[in-house]
Amino acid sequence: MEFLNYLIDLFLNLDEHLHELILQYGTFTYAILFIVIFAETGFVFTPFLPGDSLLFAAGTFAAKGSFDVTLLFLILSFAAVLGDTINYWVGHFIGPKIFDKYPRLLKKEYLDRTHRFYEKHGGKTIILARFFPIIRTFAPFVAGVGKMTYSKFISYNIVGGVLWCAVFIYVGYFFGNLDFVKNNFSVIVLAIIIIPGLPTAYEFIRQLIIKAKQKKPVK
Repeated sequence: MEFLNYLIDLFLNLDEHLHELILQYGTFTYAILFIVIFAETGFVFTPFLPGDSLLFAAGTFAAKGSFDVTLLFLILSFAAVLGDTINYWVGHFIGPKIFDKYPRLLKKEYLDRTHRFYEKHGGKTIILARFFPIIRTFAPFVAGVGKMTYSKFISYNIVGGVLWCAVFIYVGYFFGNLDFVKNNFSVIVLAIIIIPGLPTAYEFIRQLIIKAKQKKPVK
């Protein structure tokens, strides 16, 4: 419960926490941001870390002169691309072992189906997943499990990572210091977190309804 409260406070007061980091660590804050973005994209067990909102907040502080916006963009883009790359290779090497260990639960046909899907649609999946919290953490892992061709994966990974960082950092940089944004920062951060997740929530609920109807006995 304490961890949940901490996360809520972190997201709602992200600007204050980032300001404290800058005051305490100065230039080393670049490294801290690198680690957070790398971990959020690189490890399947850390999708709760701030991603979109952190990029946006960092962009607003770059506009104040706390960061060099170009250097910030380059460092965090590299973190995003590297994170997805590590995530892919973890899925690539661990995935088959999981399928071998739990053949009844995870059938090989599922692995083959995932591979075919990522070969056909994986490019746009990797790019679009960047803009959806939680999904962006799992997409590269699943691509690795499905053995998506690495040369294809890395090209879309770079495009997606660079585009993701550019959008949120530069939106924060150009608009973050408007009075409306500064006065409603917590609300905007919540919107950045919630709005991208709405399509995922809708699809999840839709699938639950479909399954419930399928299980309902016919009179």
